[in-house]
Amino acid sequence: MTNSDYLLKAAIKKVTEKLNEILVEKIEEATNIAQDTPEILKKEFDNLKESIIEEASKMEKTEDIQNDENTYTFKNSKIKKALNEIEGINKQIDVINKKMNNQI
Repeated sequence: MTNSDYLLKAAIKKVTEKLNEILVEKIEEATNIAQDTPEILKKEFDNLKESIIEEASKMEKTEDIQNDENTYTFKNSKIKKALNEIEGINKQIDVINKKMNNQI
């Protein structure tokens, strides 16, 4: 074998090793992100839920001052319905999180 043959084989070997190293590193990063994603989504959804509840409460208080008791009851039931829907979505997210955790 000539020197250029050895150089070519060495180059191919080192490039292959480096690509494998990078690939393993990126797979580990993707795995970590995939594991953290359900928690991140749940936290973001919980923050959104709290924000919606706070805003609904503010709106309810403003409306209560301006409206009579019948309107208040109607608005309160709408808020309860919205909160129930939010809770249902939360449960669906929990199910998805559990499924994703079981797959990993």
